[in-house]
Amino acid sequence: MIKTVSLLFTRVWLRNFWVWKKHVRASLIGNLGQPFLFLIAMGYGLGRNVPEINGLSYLQFIAPGLVASSVMYSAAFEATYGSYTRLATQKTFDAILMTPVSVYDLAMGEIIWGATKGLISGLIMLGAIPLFGIVPSPWTPLLIPILFLEGITFSSLGMIMTAKAPNYEFFNYFTSLLITPLFLFSGIFFPIESLGHIPRMIVNYLPLASPVELSRALCYGYLNWVTWERLFILLAYAVLTSVCASLLVRKRLIR
Repeated sequence: MIKTVSLLFTRVWLRNFWVWKKHVRASLIGNLGQPFLFLIAMGYGLGRNVPEINGLSYLQFIAPGLVASSVMYSAAFEATYGSYTRLATQKTFDAILMTPVSVYDLAMGEIIWGATKGLISGLIMLGAIPLFGIVPSPWTPLLIPILFLEGITFSSLGMIMTAKAPNYEFFNYFTSLLITPLFLFSGIFFPIESLGHIPRMIVNYLPLASPVELSRALCYGYLNWVTWERLFILLAYAVLTSVCASLLVRKRLIR
């Protein structure tokens, strides 16, 4: 049973924030490089030879999905390589647990910090897409809580891997078997509706599919009942993954 998380998790968040400020530029370039390159290469390069999809140019179609993918990459990598460094190399977690901060506060602080980094990356990408001639709808500000929930999901998934990781190489499985396939098969580069019935059902419930569809819907202002279903799926992922991450971090730290 998870105990109530106190506000002490904010101390963990602040500690990570102050450290991050010292190398913010390198961090953002590393997280945003791939989505920007795909936006340019796929949108401007390949996109010129791709017909419109649901009334959108290919550049318009992929841009909101790449915003969601930047959140995924930033949150997941912070909660794996960043958190594992604090856990195993720097022994920061051991020092934090010598204070009144509980294991659950520590886990939640790490998760929220990873989600914050994901949100920052997503907002930078979102702010950049008008440079490519894409004008977002008035509904776009509602993406902020959506991207934060997505960040919690992928930060939590990263913490689950960190709780199980014996070394840095372990994260190659996470990247190769989960993050990269999600990037390719969650509806960023093609409409999910084009798939067969069974593949469509599988893809619809991938953790990145709902943020991609919500990002696209809010960027272009088409909202319907499917939007609410997507929001429920995303919220369920955020809750379940954060609970699992907290339990596994506790298991790793309390022996």
